[in-house]
Amino acid sequence: MIFETHAHYDDEAFAEDREGLLKAMPESGVGRIVNIGASPASCRTTMELMEKYEFVYGALGIHPSETAALNEGLFSELKEQCRHKKCVAVGEIGLDYYWQEPEREIQKNWFMRQMQLAGELHLPVVIHSREAAMDTIEIMKAAHAEEIGGVIHCFSYTKETAEVFLKMGFYIGIGGVVTFKNAKKLKEAVEYIPVERLVVETDSPYLAPEPYRGKRNDSAKIPLVINEIARIKQLLPQEVEKITWENACALYRM
Repeated sequence: MIFETHAHYDDEAFAEDREGLLKAMPESGVGRIVNIGASPASCRTTMELMEKYEFVYGALGIHPSETAALNEGLFSELKEQCRHKKCVAVGEIGLDYYWQEPEREIQKNWFMRQMQLAGELHLPVVIHSREAAMDTIEIMKAAHAEEIGGVIHCFSYTKETAEVFLKMGFYIGIGGVVTFKNAKKLKEAVEYIPVERLVVETDSPYLAPEPYRGKRNDSAKIPLVINEIARIKQLLPQEVEKITWENACALYRM
């Protein structure tokens, strides 16, 4: 079975067929899904999915691009939401410097606060880091991330940066981008990273693998990611599927 470690099924891209799509996932070989909260609103809708579907779990957090709207009241709400029995991580949290806003200091403040929340609740973290490797590492070190644990979602850096995250005990999330022909840097990183530290994801509805690039993504397309990892690692797809399932269970402490 496949463990989908990162999806956004509460996204409006699934408004018309969400229920049918999710109900069909076990038949597609997808045994567990972690839906990811990225804003106060999506944390609430993620909780609804967690409660509706037995095989759907949740990670609850505020994406760096949404941190400008955060305040103490919303943070208190998040803290209570993270106590839900099916919440398996704090996330998606981190830094995103691709866009100019929110201001970097705002992003860094709430990244640290949410790291501390994860430590307090004994939950791993799901980290989003885009064009912000050095600041991400600095905050992780300051927060003693090695004691918290978690995953670097949608990894996009070099194998040298991967080594830093691996030394902190983190898992590395690999999705559809690894199938892109121009993803040389990522393919090199996957070759370098031990398979025991890899988990698979889609970031649905985004980042669909080839040959669906540019179209809506969903968890049933993960075999394409697994096949590419298997090719790079010179393993059988069945081996990668089994190992990444075990890795995801260890990551989310299930």
